[in-house]
Amino acid sequence: MKPPSGLARLLRGYALAGAEDQALWHERDISHSSVERVALPDATILLDYMLVKTSALIDELEIRPERMRENIERGLGLHASSAVLLALVEQGGMSREDAYTAVQSAALRSADERIPLRDLLAADATVSGRLSVRQLDACFDEGRFLAHVPTVIARLEALEERIGAHA
Repeated sequence: MKPPSGLARLLRGYALAGAEDQALWHERDISHSSVERVALPDATILLDYMLVKTSALIDELEIRPERMRENIERGLGLHASSAVLLALVEQGGMSREDAYTAVQSAALRSADERIPLRDLLAADATVSGRLSVRQLDACFDEGRFLAHVPTVIARLEALEERIGAHA
């Protein structure tokens, strides 16, 4: 499969050509049809190709929750660094610069020494003096990434129903 970002870029280019192909003063000249003869057929063929490839990818997708958990743990909690930074600023009253310095220092040490970021931050007097254990744990709560999953699934199901109704 071709890189999807490249194909998406090409499709957006066709959309731009179409947008620039607006008739002026409610008149058309021959320059408009040249864009339409190339861009419209190519764009529909390209979009169809992308949809077929994406559908095949999803149909053959193998989900391994245990490997997902392993990969998350291998990240040592570094994904939560921005949440900790915001908590230090918003809840801990730190300046953004000081919070950035504290979190960056701990994140670099975490990556270098392979120590979970949460453990380093909990042991850091600068951080623990500003955030309670509960506030720090909230930054690392993976559930916040899943908070909107039911809404997304409901939207997808509604979309699937609408598509099925039109088919």
